[in-house]
Amino acid sequence: MPSRNINLTAEQDAFVEEIVRAGKYQNASEAVRDAVRGLQQRLAADELKLELLRTHIKAGLDALERGAFTEVDDADLDATLDGLATSATR
Repeated sequence: MPSRNINLTAEQDAFVEEIVRAGKYQNASEAVRDAVRGLQQRLAADELKLELLRTHIKAGLDALERGAFTEVDDADLDATLDGLATSATR
């Protein structure tokens, strides 16, 4: 298994020591490997969210090009947004 030296802050080191002492991990390497797996999962989830956002933006732009939208006057904007928020929570 490859080896790598890393520097932790005092707080991070204390946390790793605490969870190892508590028996949640057998050693610091195991704890750090689990943290890296969590980072990998978070980055993958962020990529999926970004791709979904891009898909929604494209759908919105396509709808604009087709003319599939409703214009809202500035005076009605708050009420329209409130209505959208209310229907979204249902």
